[in-house]
Amino acid sequence: MYEDFYAVIMAGGSGTRLWPLSREDRPKQSLVITGDRTLFQRAVDRLDGLFPSDRILIVTVANQVAILQEQCPDIPDENYIIEPLPRGTASVVGLAAVAIQNRNPQGFMAILTADHFIENEKHLRQLLKASYAIAQEDFLVTLGIIPTFPATGYGYIQKGDLLGEYERLKAFQVKQFKEKPNLELATALVRDGDHVWNSGMFIWQVGTVMAEFERQMPDLYAKLAEIGRDWQMKEYKSTIERVWPTIERQTIDYGVMENAAKVAVIPSINLGWNDVGSWESLFESLESDRAGNIILRGAPVTFDTQGTLICGDSPDRLIVTIGVKDLIIVDAGNAVLVCDRKQAQWVRDVVNYLMKNGREEYL
Repeated sequence: MYEDFYAVIMAGGSGTRLWPLSREDRPKQSLVITGDRTLFQRAVDRLDGLFPSDRILIVTVANQVAILQEQCPDIPDENYIIEPLPRGTASVVGLAAVAIQNRNPQGFMAILTADHFIENEKHLRQLLKASYAIAQEDFLVTLGIIPTFPATGYGYIQKGDLLGEYERLKAFQVKQFKEKPNLELATALVRDGDHVWNSGMFIWQVGTVMAEFERQMPDLYAKLAEIGRDWQMKEYKSTIERVWPTIERQTIDYGVMENAAKVAVIPSINLGWNDVGSWESLFESLESDRAGNIILRGAPVTFDTQGTLICGDSPDRLIVTIGVKDLIIVDAGNAVLVCDRKQAQWVRDVVNYLMKNGREEYL
């Protein structure tokens, strides 16, 4: 039934907000955060039973292909799509759509990411099946997360009219997308019950999203068409190297979703979803001890320590904490991070600082 349904995993990010554990030679999606499987492996594992390996496409950058291939060798080499330069998620989605069009012009695609925690994998597959059914009606579908607290780091989606039930799940027309709110507005959005978090997972028919690119982003559409014409030709490499740097950086949310003609949202029931975007986000994803501490790696010795995340990446080094609260402590490779939990957003700025000041050995 789903022979024309393809999964696209976006796996090209560097994960700068998880520095110093995440580095250029071991990006975030290649890391084991919990258990014994990397984020990338878990992203592939949860598709089992719905997408065979030959219908899973990976969009990444050239220097990460070998790492990911080693972790999931069943995915064919030709299913890795190389993004030459970061140009935002709109171009990533467009490039994947071109790839699927060349395989099956009537194909459907699910846009997923390699850096989410999802506990209820069965429910994810149910959501994807429901979305596939709605996409048959020319809707662009997004998955919504029922908010559990007034998050200011996520975008919100306002539900509109009920479209019906698909795979025993209710689907709604999207009334409005809302960007990351302040705490007061987030509290109101959670309270009214009409809003869900934007998960960043999308499902649609390839032709439907390409029509929206043509209508809303004609310059990107024209460049994707040029790349697509040479997709299976020997000129492809030179074409994409010439065209790609001229693409304007834009997200799929701003570029397409907010003003698309037909958009639907399916709120998840109990997905157990978390976006592993930063060190602080792990406090929402992982279990802590009685003092609120999370020991990610290593065997630290803690005295009077509360609300602190500790990650010791070296078996030869002992981390000891005394009388500290609400810290993030990461000892990884040749760098140590000590950070107030409330200031975790500055980690990306630290990476930019190191890059600009010639400290590449720490990246």
